[in-house]
Amino acid sequence: MKSIQTAKRLSNVIPEPLPLSLVVAARAQVASGIVEFELRPAGGGALPAFEPGSHLTVETPSGARRKYSIVNPPGDRGRYCIAVKREAGGRGGSRSMHDDLPSGATLMAAAPENAFALAAGARRHVFIAGGIGVTPILSMVRSLVAADAAGEATPPFKLYYLTRDAAVTAYREEIAALGERAVIHHDGGNPAEGLDLWPVLEKPVAGTHVYCCGPRPLMDAVRDMAGHWSSAAIHFESFGVGDLSLFEPDQAFEVLLSSSQVRIAVAPGQTILEALGTHGAQVRRSCEAGSCGSCRTTYLAGDVEHRDLVLAEDEKATQLMLCVSRARGGELVLDL
Repeated sequence: MKSIQTAKRLSNVIPEPLPLSLVVAARAQVASGIVEFELRPAGGGALPAFEPGSHLTVETPSGARRKYSIVNPPGDRGRYCIAVKREAGGRGGSRSMHDDLPSGATLMAAAPENAFALAAGARRHVFIAGGIGVTPILSMVRSLVAADAAGEATPPFKLYYLTRDAAVTAYREEIAALGERAVIHHDGGNPAEGLDLWPVLEKPVAGTHVYCCGPRPLMDAVRDMAGHWSSAAIHFESFGVGDLSLFEPDQAFEVLLSSSQVRIAVAPGQTILEALGTHGAQVRRSCEAGSCGSCRTTYLAGDVEHRDLVLAEDEKATQLMLCVSRARGGELVLDL
C-alpha cells in the first residue's frame, strides 16, 4: 500500500508499452564488435519522421530499454538503421541485441526523439566523435552531404573521428571518402597518442557549433577545452555510462523514500529508476543515460557513486541522477 501511495505522490509517468513494431530487415557488421540493424515497419508503410541526431528507444531481447542513434539520413522514411556496439562491460542490452536479434526478428520501439539536433542558423559545424559516438553524428553528416549534392546551401563541416584502430572504426571507408572534411585518428589504445583537439577549440568562431559524442574521457576533455565557448555553441550527446569497468562493480543496495519510509531494493545491474518503476513509483525520465538531467533528485544520506555527465562537483553533495547513480553499498535516502 505504501508503494501505491508513493506512486500517487510522484508527478510523472511510468513508460508505457512501446508503440512501433519493427522487423530486422537486415543486419551487417560495420566494424569489429559493431553491428548495424536495418529496421522496417512490421506492417509496411512509412515510419515516423526523424531529424539528424535522433535516437530510437527499443526494447532489446533481454527486456531492457536502450537508446540507439539512427544513422541513416532523415529523407529515408521507410527504415531506421541503428549501429550497436557490443558492450562486454555493460548491463546486457547490447549483448542481447547482438546475440538474440537475427534478421527477421521483431522488436518494439518508440517514435524517434532528438536531443542532439543540428543548430539552426549555424554557419559551420565541427563534429568530434569517439568510437561508437560517431552514430548520431553520421546521420548529421549524411544529411549535410545529401543536401549539398541536391544543390541546397549548407554550412561547411569538419569531422574528427577518434578510435583505437582501423578494425573498430565503424563506417571507416565512407568517412574517409569525405576527404578534407574528415580526420580519422587512431590512438592504438594509448591516450598519450590521442589527437590534440586544442587547436580545434582554442579560438571560438562566431557561428560555429561543436558537437561531441563519445566516451566519457573524450567528452570531459572537450568540455574542459571548450569552457571559454558560449554554452549555446557546444552540444553533447551520451546514451549511457559506457564501460562500467571505469566504476566500482555494481552492488545491491536499498533506497529509502523519505516521505513514505518505503524501502526499495536495487539489484546489481538495475538502476534506481528501474527499481522505482517496478514498485509503481512514477518518476520523470528521458535520456536514461545521465546526460539530460530529467531524473535529477535530491538525496539526504548515503554514499553515492555519480556516473552522470550533468552534475557539477558541488551539486554532487546533494543531487544524483536516478538513471545512472548508485550507492557504494548500504542505503540511499531520497527526497521523494
